Amino acid sequence: MPRPKSLKSTIPGIGRILRHFMPQIAKEKHLLVLSLLALVAETAMRLLEPWPLKFIFDRVILPGFNVHSLGIEALEGWSPTAVLTLLALSLVAISALRGAAAYGSTVGMAVAATRIMADIRGRLYSHIQRLSLSFHTKAKSGDLITRVTYDIERLREVTVVAALPLLTNTFTLVGMLVVMFVLNVELALIAVMVLPLFALSTMKMSTKIQTVARRQRKREGAMAASAAEAIAAIKVVQALGLQDMLENSFASHNKKSLEESAEAQKLRAGQERLVEVLVAIATSLVLWRGVQLTLQGSVTPGDLLVFITYLKVAFKPMRQLAKYTGQIAKATASGERVIDILDTVPEVRNLRGAMDALPFQGDIQFDRVSFGYGEESGILNNISFAIKPGQRIALVGPSGGGKSTLVSLLMRFYDPTAGSIRIDGNDIRAYTLDSLRNQISIVLQESVLFATSVRDNIAYGLAGATDEAIEVAARLANAHDFIMALPQGYDTVLSERGNTLSGGQRQRIAIARAAIRNAPIIILDEPTTGLDNESDRLVSDALERLTQNKTTLLISHDLRSAETADEIFYLEQGSILERGSHSALMQRNDKYARLYSLQSSPQPASESSSSVSPSAYALIS
Repeated sequence: MPRPKSLKSTIPGIGRILRHFMPQIAKEKHLLVLSLLALVAETAMRLLEPWPLKFIFDRVILPGFNVHSLGIEALEGWSPTAVLTLLALSLVAISALRGAAAYGSTVGMAVAATRIMADIRGRLYSHIQRLSLSFHTKAKSGDLITRVTYDIERLREVTVVAALPLLTNTFTLVGMLVVMFVLNVELALIAVMVLPLFALSTMKMSTKIQTVARRQRKREGAMAASAAEAIAAIKVVQALGLQDMLENSFASHNKKSLEESAEAQKLRAGQERLVEVLVAIATSLVLWRGVQLTLQGSVTPGDLLVFITYLKVAFKPMRQLAKYTGQIAKATASGERVIDILDTVPEVRNLRGAMDALPFQGDIQFDRVSFGYGEESGILNNISFAIKPGQRIALVGPSGGGKSTLVSLLMRFYDPTAGSIRIDGNDIRAYTLDSLRNQISIVLQESVLFATSVRDNIAYGLAGATDEAIEVAARLANAHDFIMALPQGYDTVLSERGNTLSGGQRQRIAIARAAIRNAPIIILDEPTTGLDNESDRLVSDALERLTQNKTTLLISHDLRSAETADEIFYLEQGSILERGSHSALMQRNDKYARLYSLQSSPQPASESSSSVSPSAYALIS
């Protein structure tokens, strides 16, 4: 990561964040204006606070008290005690008004910030959901989760905890400097002469803090990604005994993150102490010269008191800036991380003029389609075929042959690098993504269930699905009976990914989710792999009903499940080497026939499998 050259490098980041989130900020403009007015009122009260003390010193304590010297005709005839009482009460009133204004500005800003960040978080989450698979295959899920949660919270927190106090005290600094110059130019110049020293030290130190903050945020994202990856694969971790290795790796990153955090704290602490020394120097010089001027009669003791009080308060923004520089730098880094995601344009998206697809008939055409991931080439090479509505097509062949890529292109998870794919005669890129994918149902080898009720998991297949439709879909999938045997039936809440259910049960709920959509095109990707005989029978029976009269693409290594297909495509190295019915391919006696014979031949129990090993494919090549 490049090292920022100066504190100015933070300002473009803040400007970029404000510009990017201006639509969300604009929604809260009324509340923000009210908060700003309260902030101005608070600043005004801060400016008034020392003035009752000035009058007490100059007009009450000193000899020669005269009500007229106060310049307030309404107090004519008042005794010194009455005036003193009034001024003392005014201190309380000013303090109370300042507190009320501060409360209003803080609460208003906090509410506005919370609403804005909630809106941004929702926008970020929605955007991540719609980014192409090519992005998600490269991104780390833990890092994305960190951006949605921690980075957004950091922006909200700093807005209230750091930015608002800094803004308040900056207003106060400007106001007090104006008043000080009005009271005495010489003392005011002495007070501000430390500002260049402060600016130079702050710029230098803040650059270091910002560098450390960005490095730490990047490391924290990497740590979150590693932890999420390990937890998601906990079975593999425990089976392979990887706990110690992963713990050591995590501990190393954690230690470096702590060291960077300590370094940032050390830098902030050093900056705060430097500011305190500079403020002390300015105060001492003002006091030294101010007393001389007071003795000469150029300024009054009350004027000097105002100066000293203002110095204590007016330079508070410097201490605040020193204190919150690290937080602001972290927030800027977090904001930029969020914007980096929001600025990522999905490779696959609705094209200009895309239309909602009419109900599909199920006619599919691939016309000289080629595809490669990133810089790779040859995943699919010049693929052409046509599928009639209601046909059942089986895609077989060795792993890496392009079977899953082919159906991914049909669903527009990716776009082909050459050629076109048409459904019912129209290029699928002419359809909106939602209207395309809503008419395609897919059942995967390991279908993902969500940590919600069984009813909701099935209903995810169709927005607004009724309870009756959910039950019909479950019966079609041979799932109703085992669902009713669960503790709360359809309202039973599943564990994460449905791990409390058997593989066959999970698959039947996934089939019900696909069935409720009643899509004209069905994709089955190894739907029975790894199931026991009874589960295989129930799932296969459910799939038979699901695909009735639907255009179906079946990916399978088990060639027995491909026998009944209307046509079989044998894919290898990105090309369709053979195609035809089971009987036609067997008569051809080439790759498919040899593979089928090899798979159907008796094998020892320890070696039998519904799928084919890579070595088996090597034998038939």
